[in-house]
Amino acid sequence: MDNLKYFLDEKVFLFNQPSFIEDDPISIPHRFSRLQDIEISGFFAAILAWGQRKTIINKSLELMDLMGNSPYDFVLNHSDKELKQLMKFKHRTFNDIDTLYFIDFFSRYYRENESLEQAFTIGHSEDVDAMEVLLSNFHDLFFQSEQAPRRTRKHIASPKKKSACKRINMFLRWMVRKDGKGVDFGLWNKISPAQLVCPCDLHVDRIGRSLGLIQRKQTDWQTAMELTRNLRLMDAVDPVKYDFALFGLGVLEKEQKMHLK
Repeated sequence: MDNLKYFLDEKVFLFNQPSFIEDDPISIPHRFSRLQDIEISGFFAAILAWGQRKTIINKSLELMDLMGNSPYDFVLNHSDKELKQLMKFKHRTFNDIDTLYFIDFFSRYYRENESLEQAFTIGHSEDVDAMEVLLSNFHDLFFQSEQAPRRTRKHIASPKKKSACKRINMFLRWMVRKDGKGVDFGLWNKISPAQLVCPCDLHVDRIGRSLGLIQRKQTDWQTAMELTRNLRLMDAVDPVKYDFALFGLGVLEKEQKMHLK
């Protein structure tokens, strides 16, 4: 484990740099400075994060443009005409119905709350494994409206459904981690970095398995927890910093294979 920790620590140092931002969906919230703009744009960018990163970024930019590049002002003060403009937005299976419900949720939520942090800390405790409860409670809050479309539920993952919750965990990494490196924002204080769960995307899953950090055959919530607990053995205070290493190694490996073809 010591050799693996040394290897991965080197990769964290290599990838956890401002140069990482440009080609990653985290570049979307980095366009903003107001807390609520960062939260809303970051949430959308994370939820839309499947497929090629370039496409994810372009679709997120398109959505921000439709919101006048001021998402917080848009969710609070949009006109019916402006809302109608959003109906042209689509990314894979995320369509106009989903977009409008997300805006509806944010509109209702931010009229009563200053930050999205409160939505993710319902039932918060000091338990290092608190995230399962927090994500389940967030899912319930997001869909508590009787008007919530059934189809939109697939876009907000929950441990209750055994999902690895990759996109939500990535968003939380952005909001919670504080390391002064300039990539993650570290704007929230109630959730500790030690409680974060590693986002388990295809790159992280593949590299995690190749390094023996994942034994579980399928990829689900228990897989994400298995990976995270093994990462905690190398850094109990900030285990999810290794997301940079695993993801970066996965992207490099893919690029090398493409270059060899």
